[in-house]
Amino acid sequence: MLDVFGLDTQTEHVYRLMMEGKAGGVAELARRTGATEAGVREALNRLVELGLLAPSREVVGALRAVSLEVGLEQLVRRQEEELARRHHELAARKAAAARAIAEYATLRSGSEQEGNERLLGLDAVHARLEVLTGRLGEECLSIIPGGARSGASLEASRPLDEQALGREVRMRVIYQESVRNDPATFAYAQWTTERGGEVRTSPVLPAWLLIFDRTTALVPIDPGNLRTGALCTSSPGMVATLVALFEQTWEAALPLGAAWDRGPEDGVSQGQRELLRLLASGLTDEVVARRLGVSMRTVRRHMAALMERLEAASRFEAGLKAARRGWL
Repeated sequence: MLDVFGLDTQTEHVYRLMMEGKAGGVAELARRTGATEAGVREALNRLVELGLLAPSREVVGALRAVSLEVGLEQLVRRQEEELARRHHELAARKAAAARAIAEYATLRSGSEQEGNERLLGLDAVHARLEVLTGRLGEECLSIIPGGARSGASLEASRPLDEQALGREVRMRVIYQESVRNDPATFAYAQWTTERGGEVRTSPVLPAWLLIFDRTTALVPIDPGNLRTGALCTSSPGMVATLVALFEQTWEAALPLGAAWDRGPEDGVSQGQRELLRLLASGLTDEVVARRLGVSMRTVRRHMAALMERLEAASRFEAGLKAARRGWL
């Protein structure tokens, strides 16, 4: 029951015995749980680390069980703080990436400066992708925001991806969760996994990004219009920042086979939480739809459903009620 908080069955069994006052010593706990004494000590250390056991006030050197209500409240608070820290780090990396991109945005097309080059137009970008894909030796990292990809884009990508996967290059791709709404793009993501690629999805993504062997990266000159072209960089500092951004985004994403709409016990999906968070930050429906890679109609439909569930007469009231329930 407590595995979601990091407790395995054996550790939870030890905690139950401590709560019931039937613990005895390490040897007695080992006998009751069927574990080794080393396993029991490991479980006790884990429970102390999680704050579910504390030093006894009556017996020197002994431990006492902290009430489940107090212990779990501390655990949840700790997890919330960790999540907030990770979001803060991701935001800082996004900002650093944006500053780095802006710093080199004035480079002329076809010119190089400290390992950076502007590629103007889709043809220039695709030509460079052919070269970089051909040189791939170990790994390709991709962030592809937006739901549907055009048929032309998919067909242009297929031979390049097939070539890399055929050489057993590790390919990791993060799509926006709304990719599930487009059969062609979703089928392409499945095609990638069938050939050994790894695909994850997330409700919200930073800008389009490609990284080759952690030495060269491509980012859009204008994230709102990919046809403008891309910045190709092999600057170690910029590439390291972009790799960190990818890894942080990858860690927060879910495998393609999982679903964001399968939420925790409160029934609120990760996608719905992202929708509430974006709207609560003051963004318009249009901007939220663009961030989530869905239509405004979809945003309004989901918001109406959340308001009905929260029994809220306005979005402001819905935000307050969602915060009270811990959804924000």
